[in-house]
Amino acid sequence: MERNVAAQLVFKTVANTKVAMAIAVASNPGYDSLTEELSVTVEGEAVPLTELTDHHGGRFHYMEFAEPSEVTVDYRASVEGFGVPDESSRMELIRYVRPSRYAESDRLLPTSYAEFGGLHGEELLQAVRNWVHDELRYISGSSRGTDGAVETLLHRKGVCRDFAHLAIALLRSKDIPARLAAVYAPGLSPMDFHAVAEAHIDGTWYVIDPTGLAPRESMLRITAGRDSSDTAFLSTVGGSLSLKSLKVTAVVADELPDEDPAKLVVLR
Repeated sequence: MERNVAAQLVFKTVANTKVAMAIAVASNPGYDSLTEELSVTVEGEAVPLTELTDHHGGRFHYMEFAEPSEVTVDYRASVEGFGVPDESSRMELIRYVRPSRYAESDRLLPTSYAEFGGLHGEELLQAVRNWVHDELRYISGSSRGTDGAVETLLHRKGVCRDFAHLAIALLRSKDIPARLAAVYAPGLSPMDFHAVAEAHIDGTWYVIDPTGLAPRESMLRITAGRDSSDTAFLSTVGGSLSLKSLKVTAVVADELPDEDPAKLVVLR
């Protein structure tokens, strides 16, 4: 499969701002080929970048701005073939079964056991995916950046990150390691960066997307972590910024695969 993705961003910083950006395709030794271009400029001048590696092949690009700046970012990548499925150490599996900032599994333990008490393994994975899909409404702009899984469940609506956070929290409540993956998602409408959940069952990480908005088999990993606090495509580690525009594209060279929610799929 050939997948072609792109992201164009314009953001404005205040003085003395440090930025971490995660929009590049995750590195994976299994791809037949990966070609990419990344341009970051201020008034036509290239901005110095430092590439930092993160969990699961994720790559962050770090930059600093001493003066207030309007920054233009243009990223394009073409990937042929499929990556090697991800593996995790015992320490990572412990990390991904613990509660986190946006996936408060400890607070949702009674809900998880009430809804999925007797379920395990693949059956549990499918039940959580379907329950979140049925219980929430996808409404663009309906949630705040500070909302976690508990707020999402109370409001019964959200965007992709909210669907993923709720699924992750419910799975962790049942002792299933689960994490959030930021992806490019061919077929997604409206097109944007997308967030899905991954759950570790029988030694394999399987991807679930409670929104059902795009076929999982064509998704392309950007990064992954405990929740969206680890995977934000643009964040500051000093100073502040405002996003002025964002355009994301993701397509496959041939036809999109059919999406079967009941099928076990590995993100690669």
